[in-house]
Amino acid sequence: MAVNPKLKDEEADHLFKGILQLKNIDECYMFFEDVCTITEIKAMAQRFAVAHMLRNGKTYNEIADATGASSATISRVNRFIKYGADGYNIVLDRLEQESGSSREYKPE
Repeated sequence: MAVNPKLKDEEADHLFKGILQLKNIDECYMFFEDVCTITEIKAMAQRFAVAHMLRNGKTYNEIADATGASSATISRVNRFIKYGADGYNIVLDRLEQESGSSREYKPE
């Protein structure tokens, strides 16, 4: 899928090139703490956990209980997994490959 032209610009390119320079989880924490609010980081982490659980066949109720996500958030993430730009799937596939199992990845 092509990149959304409403999102792509020089500033976003520069941001993403910067993110690609991060070498480990600690550097990610330091960078994102400077760039985002704690609430924004927690919201992104929650959506990523929801995506992982959806791909593992968990129900909306199981996901809501485990993550605290609303049904609207779970539905939105599910829609992006199925019809979005494939970002969730790319990252989750790579994490699963890294772990050596098709569905073994567990968020830390």
